[in-house]
Amino acid sequence: MNSSTPSAGVYANGNDSKKFKRDRPPCSPSRVLHLRKIPCDVTEAEIISLGLPFGKVTNLLMLKGKSQAFLEMASEEAAVTMVNYYTPITPHLRSQPVYIQYSNHRELKTDNLPNQARAQAALQAVSAVQSGSLALSGGPSNEGTVLPGQSPVLRIIIENLFYPVTLEVLHQIFSKFGTVLKIITFTKNNQFQALLQYADPVNAHYAKMALDGQNIYNACCTLRIDFSKLTSLNVKYNNDKSRDFTRLDLPTGDGQPSLEPPMAAAFGLSVPAVPGALGPLTITSSAVTGRMAIPGAGGIPGNSVLLVTNLNPDLITPHGLFILFGVYGDVHRVKIMFNKKENALVQMADANQAQLAMNHLSGQRLYGKVLRATLSKHQAVQLPREGQEDQGLTKDFSNSPLHRFKKPGSKNFQNIFPPSATLHLSNIPPSVTVDDLKNLFIEAGCSVKAFKFFQKDRKMALIQLGSVEEAIQALIELHNHDLGENHHLRVSFSKSTI
Repeated sequence: MNSSTPSAGVYANGNDSKKFKRDRPPCSPSRVLHLRKIPCDVTEAEIISLGLPFGKVTNLLMLKGKSQAFLEMASEEAAVTMVNYYTPITPHLRSQPVYIQYSNHRELKTDNLPNQARAQAALQAVSAVQSGSLALSGGPSNEGTVLPGQSPVLRIIIENLFYPVTLEVLHQIFSKFGTVLKIITFTKNNQFQALLQYADPVNAHYAKMALDGQNIYNACCTLRIDFSKLTSLNVKYNNDKSRDFTRLDLPTGDGQPSLEPPMAAAFGLSVPAVPGALGPLTITSSAVTGRMAIPGAGGIPGNSVLLVTNLNPDLITPHGLFILFGVYGDVHRVKIMFNKKENALVQMADANQAQLAMNHLSGQRLYGKVLRATLSKHQAVQLPREGQEDQGLTKDFSNSPLHRFKKPGSKNFQNIFPPSATLHLSNIPPSVTVDDLKNLFIEAGCSVKAFKFFQKDRKMALIQLGSVEEAIQALIELHNHDLGENHHLRVSFSKSTI
């Protein structure tokens, strides 16, 4: 991802005196984004619509004479998600590719600028849409308004179900359009279906407009969406088939463990487990490109090699990258660049795993630097020729016993979560105590905030550290740590907190 540093003069007179340079190092994340190559006839609403799926857009500055614009998001998190999404999948406005990167500015100051009235009007209109007080213009004319009495419940049928689709995946996709209260999934007429209830009918309306007919994964798992006759859902159990997000106290029902049975078996399908199909993906829909923005759906088709940049050259190792990226797929090869050790190539087992790792790890801090991951132009990582000096910077891990996803249908496919300050520990021998484990993490340089063993299974525990960065570094250092008694510690990110 290239970066842009607009001069301070942007805000004074609309001039961006610095030329964009392709070889400039990346900026650190900012909630202000710089857009280049925008069409001269593009509208403010079209620019804003690029950011909408990722969160609230709080300001806009158009520099039409320079084919540039600056977009301010409400949070840095929303901006990072947007940049990560548009890195492999270039957005188009009026059939022209538009390029997005972080700006060096932390906020847009446009109060005293001329020609800002249209931008502010567009922002106010979008804000009104988001609060549900008017319908989104620019949609199909026969669907442009929310009808009185329209249900907040959608009926979703998934056609061409080549890969399993979980309740979590549906929640991630549909949450981009508003608060999802409840989901019920079931099989009817040999089709996987779902009922999904929003907090407000206006959210259901936008979700249907944006998602109906889209594919969740490449050329399969097509969404067919209608309004349900039901106006509310009654969910009795929180498990892998149904969920009430407002009632976390509900039982799982039938004694079945929550989220345990592989979805493929539930559907009666014989399909391979797909990394990325079961994790809590960062899934968004672009109002402009009109296609699903889903990990696995963009970039170079079939490319499983990632370019990882902005690493700390003094601390990073091929093994460290193997362990970290191995949380999201099986890493086959790692190459740290001989002449530029802050850059590396990571080859995953397949393109789905590469996309999943990129979405979860790009923008995370590692050894004091913000890691960047994009799809590489290389289709494979080459091993050094015999006798070629390499300093041990290229490693082949294709036969490693530490791969998490070798076994088809492994539970690991269902436990892929974004980096978090809470780690899930497993394979703990009976003799190891709370203090043993706490001290292990303290010696690794972590601050331990909380710890608890699982009540039903003392082989597993949760440990909460001081920050996400600490947890990432602890996972790299302590995954597969020998605890004695022929037990090696298994470490992964947890979706829970203590």
